Amino acid sequence: MTKRKPTIISTELSVQDDNQSSIVISMRVDDDLLDFTGHFPNHPLLPGVTQVDWAIYYGQKYLQANSVFKGMEVLKFQEPILPNTHVELELKWIKDKEKLYFSFSSKHDDNLSKHSSGRILLGQQ
Repeated sequence: MTKRKPTIISTELSVQDDNQSSIVISMRVDDDLLDFTGHFPNHPLLPGVTQVDWAIYYGQKYLQANSVFKGMEVLKFQEPILPNTHVELELKWIKDKEKLYFSFSSKHDDNLSKHSSGRILLGQQ
């Protein structure tokens, strides 16, 4: 297990203006991710720090979000993300506020599960 990122299924980018852009990334959280190792041995779940890392990584990759981590606001972890779950990561970058909003969710039949959400403060070097 050396894989660190999920399998991306699709992306849907939306640019509102020069100050705001967003993306919805559909992904499969594969069971062979390194991040599941030891978290927890008989009941693996995706660590919260990994979810924040992915939000920053994909925010920079797709939305050109700033690269320097400056803090977190309103961080919520509501439901665990288990191996082989299909999730959607919604990101919104507000350039003038230097804030990256993120939300992980998934659908099971007609039920929507919200896994985590928050705001990440990102500045420039």
